[in-house]
Amino acid sequence: MAAAASGRPRFEVADILRVHGEAYGCTQRPSSAQQKVMRHITECRTAALGGHVEECDSCGHQRISYNSCRDRHCPKCQSLARQQWLEDRLERLLPAPHFHVVFTLPEELNPLTQGNPKVLFDLLFASATDTLRQIAADRKHLGAEIGCTAVLHTWGQNLLFHPHLHCVVTGGGLSPDGQRWVAARHNFFLPVKVLGKLFRGKFLDALQKAYQSGKLRLGGSTAELAEPARWRSFIDRLYQKDWVVYAKPPFSGPEQVFQYLGRYTHRVAISNHRIIAFSNARVTFTLKDYTDHGRRRQMTLDALEFIRRFLLHVLPKGYTRIRHFGLYAGRHISTKLETARRLLASAGSGPQSAVSHPSAEDRPPWWERLRERTGIDLMACPGCGTGRLVRRREIPPHYRVSLLPTGTDGWLADTS
Repeated sequence: MAAAASGRPRFEVADILRVHGEAYGCTQRPSSAQQKVMRHITECRTAALGGHVEECDSCGHQRISYNSCRDRHCPKCQSLARQQWLEDRLERLLPAPHFHVVFTLPEELNPLTQGNPKVLFDLLFASATDTLRQIAADRKHLGAEIGCTAVLHTWGQNLLFHPHLHCVVTGGGLSPDGQRWVAARHNFFLPVKVLGKLFRGKFLDALQKAYQSGKLRLGGSTAELAEPARWRSFIDRLYQKDWVVYAKPPFSGPEQVFQYLGRYTHRVAISNHRIIAFSNARVTFTLKDYTDHGRRRQMTLDALEFIRRFLLHVLPKGYTRIRHFGLYAGRHISTKLETARRLLASAGSGPQSAVSHPSAEDRPPWWERLRERTGIDLMACPGCGTGRLVRRREIPPHYRVSLLPTGTDGWLADTS
């Protein structure tokens, strides 16, 4: 738990799991999926996964790099995955303004969602995106087919369960006859109150059908909902609530969308940089208090409660949390999406507005792309600052590795 190298967080989720994970497992009985995530995070970038030795081609400085776990819930594994995903998406972004719309499920649905995550997450995706597309297609609002990328988040700043969908939506769309690009009004996309009511109706109608077809597991705090009268009362209360849909101002172009998506697509429940203290079985982290205009404050939790909240956000195995709809759907890439791009170009948006995207064959290595986008040069020698690190040796998994003084073989593998 000592401070890490300069620029790295002092405390990590992995530290908390290594110290208190076993106690948590004995008292809380985590699922097999949660146990796997705990194991992956604690092993990430350690000798347990193996790695390699890099050496500077100028001064001979050596560095050990251990392999990543590549678990999508791991705070240390998302920056590269995010970079690679974004570059693959750049060529599909239209050179047009984009809006950010957020759909949130009422907290009354949390117990039911936790017991049926795949079913209700699917309903959230379908209801939110169908709502956007239906309202956008209405001639009273836009009268066009839009494109949308939706990203599922399940957490709030305090790590409690808070499922919501971030949707990045084109500020305009393709006319029904496919001959025109219909632009949305500046700084206004679609009326949020109308979106909220339609979203509520679509979701609850689909939820009712799931209940009637026996697709919902009802147990624990939701067991009483198996009684039809209790279920009807539950649904009635949800119809009486205002469902929250929030729309932010538009992005001006693909580069801004790129930067924004980079903050949302591969985010996990909490980043290591938000953890500021860990001692005496207590974890302190920063958060934004949106009830107080986003003011930053601190929260301290018992370590076992911190782990419990973190593991609330382990997704079902293989669940796709980033999806594309409308013009951005996979089946429209070479048809409607290309038509929209051509129309935007002829209208003056122009291909020069799009972000350049080289082919896979011409694309430089990922560390060079990372340096271009962020200025972070992972291959620069930390010793001399001028040389480049070159991979010299592979390290088998589960070996403990130590650097040796200059003139020796460079590393030792100790299986003890």
